[in-house]
Amino acid sequence: MRTLHNIVLIFSFIVVTKSDQKCLERDLGIEGRSIVCVCNSEYCDTITRDPPAASSYVAYTTTRAGKRFEKSIGRIQAFSRLQKQLNVQRNEENENESPFWTRTTLVLNQNNRYQTIHGFGGSVTDAAAYNWNKLSERTKHNFISSYFAEDGLEYNLIRTPIGGADFSTHPYTYNEYPRNDAALTNFTFTYEDLFLKIPMIKYIQRVSKQEVKVMASTWSPPVWMKTNEQITGFSQLKPEFYQSFADYHVKFMELYEKAEIDIWALTTTNEPINGIIPFVTFNSLGWFPAEMGQWVGKNLGPTIRNSRFNKTLIFAVDDQRYLLHFYLLGMENADSDSIKYIDGIAVHYYGNFAPATIFDDLQSRYNKILLATEACEGPMPWHIMRVKLGSWERAHRYTKNIIEDLNHHVTGWIDWNLCLDEKGGPNWADNFVDAPIMVFPERDEFIKQPMFYAMGHFSKFIPRGSQRISVTYPFLEFGRIDNVAFRTPQGNIVLVLHNSNTFEMDVRINVDAIRHIQIKAEAESIITLEINTSLF
Repeated sequence: MRTLHNIVLIFSFIVVTKSDQKCLERDLGIEGRSIVCVCNSEYCDTITRDPPAASSYVAYTTTRAGKRFEKSIGRIQAFSRLQKQLNVQRNEENENESPFWTRTTLVLNQNNRYQTIHGFGGSVTDAAAYNWNKLSERTKHNFISSYFAEDGLEYNLIRTPIGGADFSTHPYTYNEYPRNDAALTNFTFTYEDLFLKIPMIKYIQRVSKQEVKVMASTWSPPVWMKTNEQITGFSQLKPEFYQSFADYHVKFMELYEKAEIDIWALTTTNEPINGIIPFVTFNSLGWFPAEMGQWVGKNLGPTIRNSRFNKTLIFAVDDQRYLLHFYLLGMENADSDSIKYIDGIAVHYYGNFAPATIFDDLQSRYNKILLATEACEGPMPWHIMRVKLGSWERAHRYTKNIIEDLNHHVTGWIDWNLCLDEKGGPNWADNFVDAPIMVFPERDEFIKQPMFYAMGHFSKFIPRGSQRISVTYPFLEFGRIDNVAFRTPQGNIVLVLHNSNTFEMDVRINVDAIRHIQIKAEAESIITLEINTSLF
């Protein structure tokens, strides 16, 4: 019977691993950079999730040295009798092999459960669709599949601008004429809707095997609604157009409904601080907290809830960490109904010098959905290199931030542009940045940067509906590794590890009181483990 049992186990391990297309590597020849993976009409790397057998795990590893989702499998081990009696965390052999700072133990606590995941994704901007549209049909398919297919990253969230953003070829809004048209009688599709964003979103919907939820945000309303009557600069909404701007969002949802695209959520305006501070040079609308509270409480909230789009979620603020309390308290003081109307709080990536404990305070006070809605690398004036092909440091920052956010009640993470050109655009305001995928239409190819794989270590393996569980260290454990863990709807545990050190880490994972996993986390690596804790 034991022999038969072993044969069954071996067989289960053989069939678990599916064949994937490997990364077509390109060494950029730049010191300090990692490799990029090249895709074209003939070839593109893929990654499938292999469900682990009972009492086993599948690990996926990406490294600065060049691994991309490299798979490995292993068994969950039982503690020896001596280990159970003495509660020994390391055996003597490992103790003697490596210094204490290169070893760590993680304890999974499945009974301690926190937020439920909504998803991960990226943004369909004019720029992303413009670049994607320059590729051949087969390469375009490989691009969308890379992000949204079952053998891709399995993104399930999209954010898209309502009208134009800086990542457009020119500034524009809906219903620009006639001026002062409070009834919005000329709210119609733009070229960018018909030939860029909608075709890309529809293609995504066809490729994805799951529901891809769409969030929409306004950068600027038509200039006649604004106090400075310009697309950018210091400006607020004219009070006489508060209701028109609320209707503007309903009109947008009606427009996209005609294209069979449902809007899952709206935000209360992209980065409202940009219309208050003097040096932002792209599309914006400024909001002071009290004014935003009054508009949400008296106009946007009632308008959405009394429309046929009354199930559409409203996310407030849509700006940096350090501004969230400032806006929400101001909104609450100006109109307490504004807090009742919002379903969530949206946060951006660029103010991460503020501690993530801000999210804990917000969760305790408001009990709303927390969602990260925009991130990119290279956006600041002091960033000399807006695009840094093959940068591992940028993938490292993404990974560290996502883990930090998720460990503080954030329910999902949406990246910025799905792709850009080699300059980091197009962007009419010259606000160029980096992206996980860069498109080179003259060669009919795109390249996947390390940031792409960093995103995939979360989006691919943490499905919607997963619930975070706690991970702790034993007493007097000195080694540390960034981590976050979830219990999936399938009942497995997904654990993401991020070794940012330049040395290998020896990691023991205590799955429960009697079993553990022992792995080595390579230097500068990201590892996702899917663990099946079932005994049979």
